Amino acid sequence: MKNTIFVLLLFTVSCKKEISKDSEIRAENIPAVNRQDSATEKLRNREILKSLNDEIIQTLKTKNYAKFSTFIHPAKGIRFSMYAFIRPDKDKHFSTADFMTYIDKPTKFTWGEKDGSGDLLIISLRDYLETWAFKRDFSRSEFSLNEFKGGGNSINNLEKIYPQAIFTENYIPGSEKYSGMDRNALRFVFEKYQGKYYLIAMINDQWTI
Repeated sequence: MKNTIFVLLLFTVSCKKEISKDSEIRAENIPAVNRQDSATEKLRNREILKSLNDEIIQTLKTKNYAKFSTFIHPAKGIRFSMYAFIRPDKDKHFSTADFMTYIDKPTKFTWGEKDGSGDLLIISLRDYLETWAFKRDFSRSEFSLNEFKGGGNSINNLEKIYPQAIFTENYIPGSEKYSGMDRNALRFVFEKYQGKYYLIAMINDQWTI
């Protein structure tokens, strides 16, 4: 009886070792596959977001606001921030329907205070897009994904307000003539909805006093 139990124990230990060894072999292959898939997925996402970023830039440049509206998040809408410091309680927010309602109307909105003078920026939605948001030709800017190329003295709280979101930056560096203080950046913040990226925020950044 004792011999039988001893044989069974040996058999069980042997089987466990084989299973453990087999699992280790399979496990060794898993990380490499995951790393490859992860790198491929990141590259694919970058390509998707770069293409999306460029399309949005073109709609703003050509003033095709009907097309621009198709990029707005269907559930969350879009927020416009005058400066790098986002103010969720004050920055203007539009649903897609609101955007299309006001884009061709002369209705004026208070967008915020201008840095330096403190004067209120009170203009229509179209004027805001054309004279403030797209004040520079951002089709000639430097693109980056989840990275800030532009930096300065203004507080940038994008990652605090949108901790889970993905953003792109279109950066125009400042000139030597103005010691770099004429730099500008236009940022788009995206979230996925039903498997597709949509715009939830558009942020302008520039030198502030």
